[in-house]
Amino acid sequence: MATNAAPRNRLLPPPRKLSEELAELRDRFALRPVTLREVIYTLRGRAYHLLLILLALPFITPIPLPGLSTPFGLAIAFIALRLALGQRPWLPMKLQRKELPPGFFGKVISVAAWVILRLEKLLRPRLAPLTGSGLLLQLHALMMLLAALTLLLPLPIPFTNSFPAWAILLLAGGLLERDGVAVLLGYVVFVAGVFYFIFLGGAAAQGVTVLRQWLGF
Repeated sequence: MATNAAPRNRLLPPPRKLSEELAELRDRFALRPVTLREVIYTLRGRAYHLLLILLALPFITPIPLPGLSTPFGLAIAFIALRLALGQRPWLPMKLQRKELPPGFFGKVISVAAWVILRLEKLLRPRLAPLTGSGLLLQLHALMMLLAALTLLLPLPIPFTNSFPAWAILLLAGGLLERDGVAVLLGYVVFVAGVFYFIFLGGAAAQGVTVLRQWLGF
């Protein structure tokens, strides 16, 4: 017997590429300031993981960016904290009203175009158990929270923002695309950053010791 009923199992369209999501933001908000609330609304279902990637992109360069690390680090920290607690992502209204200047997305995309393209080629569903457990998802979010708190440190030292930013990019991208390999790489980058900070601390302590000896203290 013929039927006009629609098939139950329809193939869902694949999610848009990261570059396409960012290009939409660039075109829509090219000529005026935009708030984080507008960005979240525009990104829709994948908003918060994409927002984590977007907010981390400006910090992948070796030199820390003045004026951005505090508000962006706070925004990342709030989102990661909610995820770590197993709660729905959320931002305080003060941060939602934070304005990004006209042309911000164009500058970010032009600077980070190479990174965005490489992320698109890297990310794909792999090692599904690493991104399918609620407890593991909370652990990954906790790692992003620690990385965000590192971004909040006002250290004018090369690469002090790069390590946590890359960790956030890989972790958020891995969770977005269910890519356990990217998540593992995020952990590797975070641990490398910890060793980098230990090295800086040791070098600073050694420098102080040498200076005190030279001054005769």
